[in-house]
Amino acid sequence: MSDRALPVQALLVVDVQADAVVGERAVPDAGRLLDRTADLIARARRGGALVVHVQNDGQPGTGDEPGTPGWELHHRVDASDTEVVVRKTRDDGFHGTLLGGLLADSGVRALAICGVMSEMCVQATARTALELGYRVVMPHDAHATHDIPAAPGISDRIPAAAVSRVAEWALGSEVEIVARASDVAFTALPARAG
Repeated sequence: MSDRALPVQALLVVDVQADAVVGERAVPDAGRLLDRTADLIARARRGGALVVHVQNDGQPGTGDEPGTPGWELHHRVDASDTEVVVRKTRDDGFHGTLLGGLLADSGVRALAICGVMSEMCVQATARTALELGYRVVMPHDAHATHDIPAAPGISDRIPAAAVSRVAEWALGSEVEIVARASDVAFTALPARAG
């Protein structure tokens, strides 16, 4: 864990969709998560960083099935050259999407990642970003998940906060974990030649 990270040029907002943050299926303390992700988005926009809303296309009948109310992104998207939506069908936001090319073409070298679910899509996307050589900053208070239910003979219920912390830890020493979203700083994308 570090106090304050060096500035990043991009923010990945992973799966902050209605099904995960509103209503009875919302992650615990969804209001806090939404405050933190909204703040990150606003500061990334002001700083001229790339904002990528990663949106999961769930299977038919799931809460995030495309076109359903649960699939909708919670935060407003200011569609532009520096704010886009990337849709995915797997946990990893890079798998089968344009995310890798978008980051490379934009000159991004460092990014912050936030959203849901900590141990699934957030972790999978962060892991691939690290493997691709990006500097990855993960604000602890800006990603979330659900409790893991008890499993007889295996474990008691595991609180969501513990699951989120383990998801961070499992990324190893290369990821930069900061305590608060407010510890993340943004910088503008590099100027494009041409």
